[in-house]
Amino acid sequence: MNSKGLIETFSEFKEIKNIDRPTLAAILEEVFRAVLVKNYGQDDNYDVIINIDKGDFEIWRSREVVPDGAVVDPNRQVSLSDAQRVDEDFEVGEEMTDEVRFEDFARRNILSIRQNLSSRIAELERSQLYESYQDRVGELISAEIYQVRKREVILTHGDGHELILPKQEQIPSDFYRKGETIRAVIVRVEMEGSGPKIFVSRASPLFLERLLEQEVPEIADGLITVKKVVRIPGERAKVAVESYDDRIDPVGACVGARGSRISGIVRELHNENIDVINYSPNIGLMIARALSPARITQLRIDEERKQVEAFLEQGEVSLAIGKGGFNIRLASQLTGYKIDVYRDSDNSEDDLNLEEFLDEIEPWVVEALKRIGCDTARSVLELDPEDIMRQADLEEETVQHVLSVLRNELE
Repeated sequence: MNSKGLIETFSEFKEIKNIDRPTLAAILEEVFRAVLVKNYGQDDNYDVIINIDKGDFEIWRSREVVPDGAVVDPNRQVSLSDAQRVDEDFEVGEEMTDEVRFEDFARRNILSIRQNLSSRIAELERSQLYESYQDRVGELISAEIYQVRKREVILTHGDGHELILPKQEQIPSDFYRKGETIRAVIVRVEMEGSGPKIFVSRASPLFLERLLEQEVPEIADGLITVKKVVRIPGERAKVAVESYDDRIDPVGACVGARGSRISGIVRELHNENIDVINYSPNIGLMIARALSPARITQLRIDEERKQVEAFLEQGEVSLAIGKGGFNIRLASQLTGYKIDVYRDSDNSEDDLNLEEFLDEIEPWVVEALKRIGCDTARSVLELDPEDIMRQADLEEETVQHVLSVLRNELE
């Protein structure tokens, strides 16, 4: 293959791979110089000139003219008589430049050049793809479902690249069908031997944040800031928002009239319960809002240990804990404080502390119940037995025994 044919081959390849001409020229020069070093030991006395637009290139070698019989390095020196055959005016000590013909390379060099070019261009394409998507981490995208696997779903983006939605990044109630379009957020890009792998998520708090930005113009315009998002995908989420304009209610703006703005997001997340909270730098107020819809009567805050004891009226404890313990868990994540909830003793004249049952209930069981905010008999009886088993990690037989002891005593 001649030089023009080689250039044209890779010009066509460049169009398919979306590699610009200056970059292709730089790769060509680097590959040719590698062959020169291999053949002659060095390339510093060679000039490689590549013109992608014209589809050709030239390689020129510079050598010093030396007296006849004084040539030590034929690659850097040329005898006076050989130089004068090119131009009779050459003298000893001058520099002679001659063109290296492409056809002078051995066939194995031409094959090596083709292989190296293919390898370098493929490497460049992988690098460009990695950098392109690395810059897009955190971006909300729409993609088509290409293949549904046991541990992941493969998506295809508009540019034809594959995206990976792992099982742990899916909403548990999601159901995927090939050909459908879904939304997700790009969370990370990993470079592997075969190329970059692009991972997306629907379970990340960032996904909910990007959906809010899309649905709420005030967030997109910077008038409202999303301070923090915490989620239990498909179950519950809490979002702290703040307004920089006193005239704008950040919670109302996010929810919309009659829930018009938040309802679309809830549907996207398969009825995930979203609590939008007005952010406050006052940690006591923030904790009280985070435990919504429960109403707090008293807080004891240990800022050094990042712990809070929240006291509530009788019917509020179960609301503070929430189904499956989701509400109190998310409130702790949102505020950064470990929250323990207790029933307010001022309203518990007909109630009994769990410590009074230590003769019938094992101490470790009482401690397990207190860790989930149940420090009195009625606070335990207010909860569903299955919730107690799940939150306190107790056997069904143990829970039934506790409930029986407490009911008998109160009755």
